Amino acid sequence: MLHATGSKKELTRQAYYMLVADILEHADVQALKQFRHHHYTTRFQHSLNVSYYNYLLCRFFHWDAVSAARAGLLHDLYFYETADYDRSDSPNQKSHSAHHPEVAMQNAAVRFALNPRERDMIEKHMWPLTHRMPHYKESYAITFVDKYAAMLEFFGLGARHMLARFRRKPSANTV
Repeated sequence: MLHATGSKKELTRQAYYMLVADILEHADVQALKQFRHHHYTTRFQHSLNVSYYNYLLCRFFHWDAVSAARAGLLHDLYFYETADYDRSDSPNQKSHSAHHPEVAMQNAAVRFALNPRERDMIEKHMWPLTHRMPHYKESYAITFVDKYAAMLEFFGLGARHMLARFRRKPSANTV
């Protein structure tokens, strides 16, 4: 079963799935399930959330929802732990937030045929940290949806984890 965080819809039964099945089923995209993202989810789940909600937003506005869905899945296609990103080699090296869109774009371009709109969405999804402004309205949408998904994941799943800690009964050893 495939669900976006906060949605009860089974995504494999939606028209959305047919647009992104080739990406979702790719081994390298599946490998994103091994990487933690935003503390309480995986990079795969985060990318799925961004993809699905970006698709819905762009479809609502009659924008390019297909490119929005596909770029959403690929926007964080990098294969290292965020905490392991090391800038010590060069003091001028970009932060992870500004650097990973370039890495994701390179990885996506090697694995999939991308149109210019998809490329722009992947490269600019961290704007204004990327310093280059988005060229398409869908690129602005993905910057918004990426932050929305991160908050949904952190405050939704994260809040459940934190509340569970407070709800645990104190042990007999506590004063």
